[in-house]
Formats: sequence, structure tokens, C-alpha cells
Amino acid sequence: MSEAEKDELIDAQKQVIGILFEVIKRLQANSDLDEEYFEIITKEEKNEERLDEILTERKENAKIVGRLLEQLET
Repeated sequence: MSEAEKDELIDAQKQVIGILFEVIKRLQANSDLDEEYFEIITKEEKNEERLDEILTERKENAKIVGRLLEQLET
């Protein structure tokens, strides 16, 4: 394996690691949002605006995770 091929392999590995790190970060964010969502739901007085924000953030994170996972397939 030539040096150029080794460098390309290392760059590809770095990209995969970066993508996986971002996927994990987004999934963790959604987990945190889930926890906050359920805390709000169980309260007697619900903050509907924050619930909507949480759902929007979760949806955006899910879209980003989907796109990142598609990048891994290529």
C-alpha cells in the first residue's frame, strides 16, 4: 500500500469517526429532550410552547442523523 493510499485511508477513517461522533451527539441530545419532554408532560401546568420546541428539535436531529448515516453508506 502506497503512502498516498494510506493517507486516503486515514482521512476516510477520520471522516467516519467524525460522522459517528455527530450521530451519537444528536442521539444523546434527543435522549435529553425526551427526558425534558416527559418531565413537562407529568407536570400539572404544561408549557405547550416548550413541548413544541422539543418536538421540533427532535425532528431536526433525526433528519440530521438520517443524512449522516446516508453519508456512511457512500
